[in-house]
Amino acid sequence: MGKVGAIHSFLDAASAFVWGPVLLILLVGTGVYLTLRLGFLQFKTLPYALKLAFKPGKQQKDEKGDISHYQALTTALAATIGTGNIAGVATAVVLGGPGAVFWMWITAVFGMATKYAEAILAVKYRVTDKNGKMSGGPMYYLERGLKQKWLGVLFALFGACAAFGIGNMVQSNTVSDVMDSTFSINPWITGILLTIFAALVIIGGIQGIGRVTAFFVPIMAVFYVVGALIIIILNLDLVGPAFGTIFSDAFSANAVGGGILGTVIRYGVARGVFSNEAGLGSAPIAAAAARTDYPGRQALVSMTQVFIDTILVCTMTGLTIVMAFGTDYNSDGADLTTSAFQLFLGDMGMYIVTFGVIFFAFSTIVGWSYYGEKCFGYLTGDRALPVYKIVFVLFVLVGAVAQLDTVWLFADVMNGLMAFPNLIGLLLLSGVVAAETNRFLKVAKQEKEEEKRERANAQ
Repeated sequence: MGKVGAIHSFLDAASAFVWGPVLLILLVGTGVYLTLRLGFLQFKTLPYALKLAFKPGKQQKDEKGDISHYQALTTALAATIGTGNIAGVATAVVLGGPGAVFWMWITAVFGMATKYAEAILAVKYRVTDKNGKMSGGPMYYLERGLKQKWLGVLFALFGACAAFGIGNMVQSNTVSDVMDSTFSINPWITGILLTIFAALVIIGGIQGIGRVTAFFVPIMAVFYVVGALIIIILNLDLVGPAFGTIFSDAFSANAVGGGILGTVIRYGVARGVFSNEAGLGSAPIAAAAARTDYPGRQALVSMTQVFIDTILVCTMTGLTIVMAFGTDYNSDGADLTTSAFQLFLGDMGMYIVTFGVIFFAFSTIVGWSYYGEKCFGYLTGDRALPVYKIVFVLFVLVGAVAQLDTVWLFADVMNGLMAFPNLIGLLLLSGVVAAETNRFLKVAKQEKEEEKRERANAQ
């Protein structure tokens, strides 16, 4: 075995260990604990949170921050709505069975509380740099809130490294593969075009990223979701049986008796976390840049990201696959999703998935560039950031033309390692989360009463 093979084997073992039962239990367990501590906040406030996200109020206009609530949400969505929503869901269904989709939902429900806590801490402990820009995220609440800078350094190190893998090269490689197989376009051409577009967006900083994602993400998500909805509407007779298959497989007697239930849960939880990133600590970096008066206001907006990513987009993928093939799969990843869409919509279905992969992957590159930049800046200061941006953009091209098995494993390990210090911070600072939540909910109640009075007076 050569050096490359040895490194690959080591990373493969490391990935299996890092993403083993301990991390998965810690991820879900943190979400369950926060849900209980916050009084099932995600169930009570979701409609209000969605209103805050898509109908911004007067409160944020003059507040500190670099981007709006909505732009912070779409930047985070840009990073999380990626190939995992298309290929990752398919892999979960193949490896864990249709029941894995149910466990993705469970992960998302509790992950909403985790995402909320991440964002509230990110805004509370954010700082303003010498250029007047906001910086925040796990590295700052681990240092300033928990008083454990070494944990913040570890998180930033893992985050800066992971950005080049899961947030960059594996995404551009996926796009180049799809363009080659669907349109016979040379990977070098795809890579050069992706690099140019990424440079135009990334060099502009968070304001440029925020403006692009605010326009780009809704179109991207709606394009894919509408395609899936057309399939569902035209095949309503298959929807009930598909849901039945998902639920029965999640709790089937065979699964429990044969020990398969653990596999179903494992892949459902793992792919759910990969999709919405709740607990990894990435999205709060974008939340910290939002203009907001209370940490709780932005935290509610950030919470909706998990709902949109997993409950909405991932469900569309999983349901379409089960409607198409039930429990019998002859392919995996994006190929399986493409086959499902193509079965119902012909070539149009193939193009929907193809362009979905392209849009989703590019958005992930853009979103993760900001995460990596902030992690790198925390470690080195602002002077080296232009160099980081240039190197990040160049690696988009490298990813498009390279073989990335080892890079993918490295990114998996770094992503998993990010979660450990972040989850420690969330659990130990949960009292701060609860206090900030109570403070904002009182304000929100007063605002609601004032709105009622204003409507009454207007009549």
